[in-house]
Amino acid sequence: MAKRSSLFIRIVEGKNLPAKDITGSSDPYCIVKVDHEPIIRTATVWKTLCPFWGEEYQVHLLPTFHSVAFYVMDEDALSRDDVIGKVCLTRDTLATHPKGFSGWAHLTEVDPDEEVQGEIHLRLEVVPGTRACRLRCSVLEARDLAPKDRNGASDPFVRVRYNGRTQETSIVKKSRYPRWNETFEFELEEGAAEALCVEAWDWDLVSRNDFLGKVVFNVQRLRAAQQEEGWFRLQPDQSKSQREEGNLGSLQLEVRLRDEMVLPSGCYQPLVQLLCREVKLGTQSPGQLILLIEETTSTECRQDVATTLLKLFLGQGLAKDFLDLLFQLELGRTSEANTLFRSNSLASKSMESFLKVAGMRYLHGVLGPIIDRVFEEKKYVELDPSKVEVKDVGCSGLHRPHTEAEVLEQSAQTLSAHLGALLSSLSRSVRACPAVVRATFRQLFRRVRERFPSAQDENVPFIAVTSFLCLRFISPAIMAPKLFHLRERHADARTSRTLLLLAKAVQNVGNMDTPASRAKEAWMEPLQPTVRQGVAQLKDFITKLVDIQEKEELDLQRALSLQAPPVKEGPLFIHRTKGKGPLMSSSFKKLHFFLTTEALSFAKTPSSKCVNELNQWLSALRKVSINNTGLLGSYHPGVFRGDKWSCCHQRDKTDLGCDKTRSRVTLQEWNDPLDHDLEAQLIYRHLLGVEATLREKHRQLSAGPEAGPVLMGPGGAPEDPVAQLLQVLQDLQEAHRSSPAGSPPSEPSRVLELQT
Repeated sequence: MAKRSSLFIRIVEGKNLPAKDITGSSDPYCIVKVDHEPIIRTATVWKTLCPFWGEEYQVHLLPTFHSVAFYVMDEDALSRDDVIGKVCLTRDTLATHPKGFSGWAHLTEVDPDEEVQGEIHLRLEVVPGTRACRLRCSVLEARDLAPKDRNGASDPFVRVRYNGRTQETSIVKKSRYPRWNETFEFELEEGAAEALCVEAWDWDLVSRNDFLGKVVFNVQRLRAAQQEEGWFRLQPDQSKSQREEGNLGSLQLEVRLRDEMVLPSGCYQPLVQLLCREVKLGTQSPGQLILLIEETTSTECRQDVATTLLKLFLGQGLAKDFLDLLFQLELGRTSEANTLFRSNSLASKSMESFLKVAGMRYLHGVLGPIIDRVFEEKKYVELDPSKVEVKDVGCSGLHRPHTEAEVLEQSAQTLSAHLGALLSSLSRSVRACPAVVRATFRQLFRRVRERFPSAQDENVPFIAVTSFLCLRFISPAIMAPKLFHLRERHADARTSRTLLLLAKAVQNVGNMDTPASRAKEAWMEPLQPTVRQGVAQLKDFITKLVDIQEKEELDLQRALSLQAPPVKEGPLFIHRTKGKGPLMSSSFKKLHFFLTTEALSFAKTPSSKCVNELNQWLSALRKVSINNTGLLGSYHPGVFRGDKWSCCHQRDKTDLGCDKTRSRVTLQEWNDPLDHDLEAQLIYRHLLGVEATLREKHRQLSAGPEAGPVLMGPGGAPEDPVAQLLQVLQDLQEAHRSSPAGSPPSEPSRVLELQT
């Protein structure tokens, strides 16, 4: 049994931010920290005081985390980035909002005395003395202290205060992992109520010392315990009076905490087997559990349920069968071909999730080069005459400015070139498309053709495929490439308009150039020749895409199963430690790394391009190390240079690490390994929430005149799938009640040292 905690984070937008640049504007971005560890950095939105990000993240973390903080920064090219303000949400605050925190939060000023992090290792003893007992405080070491100096380190020392007396340790220069091993003694007075205060400070030669955090101990408890030793979390200085919020603007956030107590795998087997049996039986199932789940799922949680079900069946090798069942259910209640798969049904949401889970790498191969070209060219593109700005085009050298007609003509040529390149790339990608995706589209194509067999509906099967491939996968990726990890930054206004027009053109091609799609925006007419040609290309591509036989599908899946799936790839700069002198650009070497669940390899040149930010690399490395039995409990975050470690200054190269290994804070990605037990727990929790509705549906079905055929169990007793489901939910509920876990444990102030 294990507790799993995760945070859903959506950073929506900011408003009324203060101007940090001389232009009267700012270049804001957000950094998200969990217990002072940076885990997320949004894109920078240039020259605005009301930025929109719209970025979503899922973070898996320890249940004992304390807080999540959002820092709004102003990016500067020549100097340090400015801190605009922050919003901090504690775990307790999030726990009081079961549906999550959603809304605007005022930014508050960042107080350096509150920006503390790290832990300190202390040994406290009450020892007998000649006249009275003495309190002995041994300051051993600290780790992960806040960097206060420009060199990324600090010069820490510790100040110990008790009963009016103050003693200090020596100063350790340029370290965030200092070791002191110094002991101080104080005389204990009977009945004294004063606390023992241990403060960490960063020493500065010129300016005032910087506060690094403190730990306060109740002396009476220490007297009773006689001795206590451990790692203690440094706390901020809260003795200052609360300052009023300044005019720093606001941040709109959506943050939802989810704590799940995951039972052993065997507990979920009845639920998983029951759902798998329903999928295998398809529309012949008498219980129609999948249909009941769809009917009892609200619109606001349909995407989460669809993703969870999809991953559960993907882990059981039944994703194609599950989606095929949803296709049949949707087709069974659709009478008009032009409304097919246009709603946010369970089928549509599940197919969206399926394409992201199984086809993201394929999307990068097809779309990546075209997106890169649009970003690199930065051309002004506009087809709507009412929005053309000739002054935005400018003039070239001594030539006259372009007229509106010339702008429209050049824009049409540019968009036609991008659209043609995309369609050509798509046409060549049949063999690159994952076999399970091709097989799923084959089932969709067949089911739609069976439902709409007439000649006038000849294009309907093709439109059904493109409604997912183009309208719900490729087009959204074109409009928001950063959210699909195609780019590291959001597009500027000019590039965004080009991407939007290209996405509209792709949608017109995906709609098979119907009169209805042409009538919406008549100014897209200059692209019609390319669109008509694209329709023919797309139909030919889909015909080849769905032409996959069962044997070919199995062969492709078998070949892929022999390859370790890539977790992450991209370029990294490697520092050459042999060189001397300052770290110039020549001290770094750029290599392309490729991380799988089995190995980390590199080459001089990349085979493909993808996102490679540091926090995503750390997250990917942690994921593949979760089941590593040889994972160390501690490590050295510095390097052994000369005769000592740069982080803690220890001279023994084989010395135990000075920082604990953080293996549990990870960013969720679409290519993450499947967690079968967690998916089953999430489905159980959802079904438990709608249990009353399921019971009412079961009562109605049982009392209805059109009862389906009854399955017979092994002992000849009738089997009712809905009744079985309700019994499984009851058994799981009882298993949770009898489990020793309760509410998420709060982390004590003392943190035990991790053992290697």
